[in-house]
Amino acid sequence: MADRERQVTRTFVALADTLVDDYDVADLLHTLVRRCVELLDVAAAGLTLVDERGSLQVLASSTEQARLLELFQLSIDEGPCVECFATRAPVLVADVSAEATRWPRFAAEASRQGFASVHALPMRLRKQIVGALNLFGARPGELGPEDVHLAQGLADTATIGILQERAIRHGETMSEQLQTALNSRVTIEQAKGVLAVTGRLSMDDAFTALRGYARSHNLLLGEVARGLAERRLDPALVLARHDRKT
Repeated sequence: MADRERQVTRTFVALADTLVDDYDVADLLHTLVRRCVELLDVAAAGLTLVDERGSLQVLASSTEQARLLELFQLSIDEGPCVECFATRAPVLVADVSAEATRWPRFAAEASRQGFASVHALPMRLRKQIVGALNLFGARPGELGPEDVHLAQGLADTATIGILQERAIRHGETMSEQLQTALNSRVTIEQAKGVLAVTGRLSMDDAFTALRGYARSHNLLLGEVARGLAERRLDPALVLARHDRKT
């Protein structure tokens, strides 16, 4: 318990330390979903964010399976994440198979992707909801009250990271900030695809290579992703560091 408390403290301190001028939103949110997996009894985590049209988009995922399941539920407009966003309240599902009548297609796809429980927490700024934090379990089970409280705190931190108040005070509208974050995510997915094809990697390994290169060169994740997507950065340079580490 003491070790977990130290991990929680370190997580919030690390997240707070990143909220400085020119911080990397994409890297922050990917750090957050991975920390969720470390701190909570879940197999994977992801973030969805509303775009300027009011539609949810996948922004960050700790695994490719979680990303695919999130994309699936958004495409069919069915599942815990969709309901969480619509109701602005947590949706905690201890056993997805028991909800086959409620979400038949989502329940079947969750099982195919290897997930048996799903919990969605709203990402809120004051009274406005901007997305959801989604937690996926490999086995059925409830998320305890303390873990729900911690997960909501992490979701709130993610919201602050995207919509920090000083940026709003400087004249940027909330919709512009949301769209900037979403555009960055699209570019990162393109870059992952380039690395996956070039290096014959899984999408998870491709992201690890992308993030590792950005951090080792003190660059923003989005900058490196744009360089790869626009063919200004040689994928071999990014993959070389990854190959040396593996």
